[in-house]
Amino acid sequence: MSYAGHVLLSDLDLYLFGEGSHRRLWEFLGAHPQDGGGVRFAVWAPNAKSVYAIGDWNGWGDGTALEPQGSSGIWAGVCAEATAGQCYKYAVVAKDGRTTVKADPMARQSEVPPSNASVVPHPSAHTWGDDQWMTSRSKAVGQPLRIYEAHLGSWRVGMGGYRELGQQMADHVGALGFTHVELLPLAEHPFAPSWGYQVTGYYSPTARFGTPDDLRAFVDTLHQRGIGVLMDWVPAHFPKDDWSLARFDGTALYEHADPRQGEHPDWGTYVFNYGRTEVRNFLVTNALYWLHEFHIDGLRVDAVASMLYLDYSRKHGEWVPNQYGGRENLDAVQFLKELTSVVDVEEPTAMVIAEESTAWPMVTAPVRDGGLGFSHKWNMGWMHDTLSYIQEDPVHRKWHHNELTFGLLYAFTERFVLPLSHDEVVHGKGSLLGKMPGDDWQRFANLRALYGWMWALPGAPLLFMGAEMAPFTEWTESTGLPWHLLDHAPHRGVRDLLADMNRLCREWPAIYERDHEPTGFQWLDADDADHSMFAFLRWGYAGGTALACIANFTPVPRSGYLVGLPWAGEWQLLLDTDSPAWGGSGFSGYSIDGSTTFTASADTPWQHQPASAALDIPPLSVVWLGSRRP
Repeated sequence: MSYAGHVLLSDLDLYLFGEGSHRRLWEFLGAHPQDGGGVRFAVWAPNAKSVYAIGDWNGWGDGTALEPQGSSGIWAGVCAEATAGQCYKYAVVAKDGRTTVKADPMARQSEVPPSNASVVPHPSAHTWGDDQWMTSRSKAVGQPLRIYEAHLGSWRVGMGGYRELGQQMADHVGALGFTHVELLPLAEHPFAPSWGYQVTGYYSPTARFGTPDDLRAFVDTLHQRGIGVLMDWVPAHFPKDDWSLARFDGTALYEHADPRQGEHPDWGTYVFNYGRTEVRNFLVTNALYWLHEFHIDGLRVDAVASMLYLDYSRKHGEWVPNQYGGRENLDAVQFLKELTSVVDVEEPTAMVIAEESTAWPMVTAPVRDGGLGFSHKWNMGWMHDTLSYIQEDPVHRKWHHNELTFGLLYAFTERFVLPLSHDEVVHGKGSLLGKMPGDDWQRFANLRALYGWMWALPGAPLLFMGAEMAPFTEWTESTGLPWHLLDHAPHRGVRDLLADMNRLCREWPAIYERDHEPTGFQWLDADDADHSMFAFLRWGYAGGTALACIANFTPVPRSGYLVGLPWAGEWQLLLDTDSPAWGGSGFSGYSIDGSTTFTASADTPWQHQPASAALDIPPLSVVWLGSRRP
């Protein structure tokens, strides 16, 4: 057995750790090669009897005994024989004498699963080339935000690691015109079918696709192509693997001991103890780690509702009320406010997006005003209502008309993302195309109309990968995407439609400038349930540009449809989802090359507007008209 010499971590580091305000834990804890040789190990295990670093350098034998650092609960030591690139773990001896071999909670690199040892990282050798992106990026408020969600492991199966996938994704997403890629979790996880949501290595990018520097190169490539990178982040729960965070020092360290507080009934996982200073510090710093070390542009925080409510998915008697007798998790609320506040200070141009499925108020309001401080929130209600409506046979849609209008009643209470995510195209739910009623022509027409409707609404649209190729079958992580479909006209038409809508969004700021302002949206007709017709206006700043959206969700064309417009003069046809260019029937005969215009006349005020124009609305279609004020 070899023993380390005495190591004392800096007083400032220990003080900040104890206070819960250390903002660079990854530079303090974990494995760090030393300039003079050897590796310094440091791990938090306050209730352990002793801790040993074991690994490749000592044949995984008795290990190097680490020493307690005052009363901090941290054990640290230097092993002169250890080097970067070697695998290691900690042998943690609990107070009852039981020894458990654990991966490092602060590991910045791990073995390729199913192996699960931590890896002593080499110092980063990546030279960033995204200065222009980083200095000009913003939280995307008042800017275009169009998100392409992707599961990296099944996007292009067998086509390389982070570096190769970065080039391919930059090409594909750049051609589609999305502003951001949102990746399902990249933190290390042993079980691939969890899609990354069962995290065991919070500071370790999954080794499935390469090294941490390879991930840096992936992000750098997209940034240099003008594409932002968001990542799903999972602070709501963690798996029970005995080699990971669970009962780390023989006690409930990261989790609550009481299963009514510390276990999640839906996922069979542990719940973080947000009331513990060191746990909050671990998570908040982890968010900063991804933003700082990998230039991630924003984190989408998974399962926020499960954090906010003590009785989430629990029956009576299966949860512990808060100190006031309520069901709100006050510790989680405080943690989320701390998270968003710290990110706002440390990485002020980064987004923090909440997947929050309830009506919890002020999710995107500033913390100083009593909100949670998120930059955006997923609009799960909109997603549910919209998919419920679009799956109805058109003959029945008039009875469900309010499912499309209801979301506009609360559209401006938060800064919303409109998600049609991975969760909606898996586990028997079918693909988006598969949800559509009717024959194949109607299904494709419905899908194109859905996208045309979604893109015109207030809020940032998000689509899961594959939506651009309209697959007939739902997604599975094991098979990848059916890229061959893009060789077939109806599927390629869907892809081209999305690319053209994203181009139009850049050219017509009225589509995004005032996404979060009630005065940026105006109904023209929200009540024509009998014909399943809808019409509304989107306004740019100062009323200088406007876009009219007209939707027909029946297979019956509407010839001579009169639409009210805010001023007389020329209005340009921007979009007709029934155009043959995108696989439609071409019923109207209109051209989408910019040559088709309509003259709005002030002689016929309509829909509470001073002018109007008549146009033919094709079956199962969405039409956009645009104009700049004369």
